[in-house]
Amino acid sequence: MRAKGLAPKAILVAWGVLLSCTGPSVEGEGRPVTGPSTAATARESIHDRVVHLEPALLTEIPPVARWCDRLDSLEVHRLDVGAGLYVETEGGAIPGAIPIVLINGGPGGTHHYFHPWFSRAAEFARVVYYDQRGTGLSERAPGPDGYSVEQAVEDLDGIRRALGIEKWIVLGYSYGGFLAQYYTTIHPDAVAGLALVGASPGMWIDTGPSRQGSFLTQEERDHMRAMRVRLDSLREAEDLSRTEFIQLLLYNNFSNGDWKRQHYYRPSPERLAQIALYEWDHDENFNGIMNGSAGRVDLTGAFEGNPIPTLILEGDWDLTWGEQKPDILRGNHPNARFERFRDAGHGIYDEDPEAFFETLRAFVESLPEVTPSALAEYQRQLASWDEARKAAPAYAIRSQNWGRAGSTVIAARYAPGWLDQLDAARDFMRLGFALYDEERYEDALHVFERMHAFVLTRGASEGYVAFALLWQGHALDLLGRRDAARDRYARVVEMGIDDGWQHSQYGLTYDFTPYARERLDSPFERLENRDPD
Repeated sequence: MRAKGLAPKAILVAWGVLLSCTGPSVEGEGRPVTGPSTAATARESIHDRVVHLEPALLTEIPPVARWCDRLDSLEVHRLDVGAGLYVETEGGAIPGAIPIVLINGGPGGTHHYFHPWFSRAAEFARVVYYDQRGTGLSERAPGPDGYSVEQAVEDLDGIRRALGIEKWIVLGYSYGGFLAQYYTTIHPDAVAGLALVGASPGMWIDTGPSRQGSFLTQEERDHMRAMRVRLDSLREAEDLSRTEFIQLLLYNNFSNGDWKRQHYYRPSPERLAQIALYEWDHDENFNGIMNGSAGRVDLTGAFEGNPIPTLILEGDWDLTWGEQKPDILRGNHPNARFERFRDAGHGIYDEDPEAFFETLRAFVESLPEVTPSALAEYQRQLASWDEARKAAPAYAIRSQNWGRAGSTVIAARYAPGWLDQLDAARDFMRLGFALYDEERYEDALHVFERMHAFVLTRGASEGYVAFALLWQGHALDLLGRRDAARDRYARVVEMGIDDGWQHSQYGLTYDFTPYARERLDSPFERLENRDPD
């Protein structure tokens, strides 16, 4: 997750979309579904390493009906919880069947990619599907303070109350796993059980490098870039809407191999169409806003002593996160049941549905009740955890945006002792920028020096090392210490890195080596933070 104003300058392959959409091929209302020129093999997996490249840009997505319109068992609700939310319920015919609410990923995905698989869960639970505010079939309506994870949590609890549910199982998938955990810390009295599927840990901790590119060939990457150029040209020539552009981008990328980033099995042609048409649909910049909001929450230590039954489900070939993520998440839930699935990626319910729903059913049907005393003790623990979380320097940094106003707040609170408590390169960066914005260049230099030492000890990528040296040079130039600044730039040039960075708040984009070489000849001149907040 990249913070605003600090993103690698690279071509996005598929916008980092966290979707998992493979499964059975089903004809759409008697109409054959045609997809890319080569039919997908139902069980082709990433290990087959098949390279299929479409010879031309795919400009039409085969029409396929929403599952919402094809499943007669669904009951549709429009609930007003401050915004109009689209909600479906299914099942619950069994007396006493416990409700289970499904929280999709993204941020910016929709409930649609739980269909049709979770109809199986309707055999033993009352299933609640919904689109989050600003996504899918729900209203695009930011709250008074804009979109935020706090608003998303309260919307979710508003659905619970509107449906007359006392307690439910909260199941979160991917980013939805973060939201499910965060909801549990705020409304533990409403949670009968917590299920996490390929879930974001929601922790300020390094899980290791993502493996999303492990099965993509350079040929596939280059071809997707070429198709993106053609799509950009088509957008200009035919005045495609933002929605049409995103749909065609997703469809072309997945058709040319991008499915390998988060899937174990290759999606069927129909699934490709469903992914593009229905499963990534949100308000403008929703993904960035919600990622920023989620990034201000650290759930480390929140579930120590948690008495609420918890189930963690992980696919062995979930390439979304670093390889350490399953163990890190498991370690943050010491009382959880943990299950791994050998032949599954980011989405388990659609890649190994038999084992997945057997496991979920066993969890639901053996769910113990949490005693009032155990819940009360956990709520006391949560209050202490939240107080400690908000007192940490990292919280003071991450609770602010990347704009000028946030820099003023961070710099005013800063104390040198913070540097001994920071545990992420991102926090050093944001702190250094805040002090730079406030023209405290000596302090900013010290922060970037400490960042350099930090990333070296953590074995971080060369890009982080070069970044720390480059911004030391900037601070030294502004302090009038030109020889020392040139030393930092020369060290970056010697690294010979082709990668680069962009800082949107300063309007600054650069490749490390040529930019550092330029700074050897001419000193850095101050750039103002153009983002007010």
